[in-house]
Amino acid sequence: MEKRRYNPGKRTVGSSRSAEEILRDLKRGAPGGGYREKSLKLHGHVCAKCGREFGLRDLHLLTVHHRDGNPNNNPEDGSNWENLCSFCHEDEHSRGMLGDYLSGK
Repeated sequence: MEKRRYNPGKRTVGSSRSAEEILRDLKRGAPGGGYREKSLKLHGHVCAKCGREFGLRDLHLLTVHHRDGNPNNNPEDGSNWENLCSFCHEDEHSRGMLGDYLSGK
């Protein structure tokens, strides 16, 4: 039996583009892509919840939270974005889940 090796650049059945092509398009600013960089420029390298400042070394811990919960709603003015550290972002989503649970949703 032949062993299959994972090749992220290889096209799969039913797919017309490779993973690298999709990621490249997202980074270029295709619909939905590139909003993180825009949000960082607009709102700075600070968590909006806890106030922690981030340098280049730990900037990967700063995420973009969509205030309305819709990751496809990315207005150019950044009004739906909020920069949150990964800890505060997790807390924000956990609170919503807990609220839904407690209210019986």
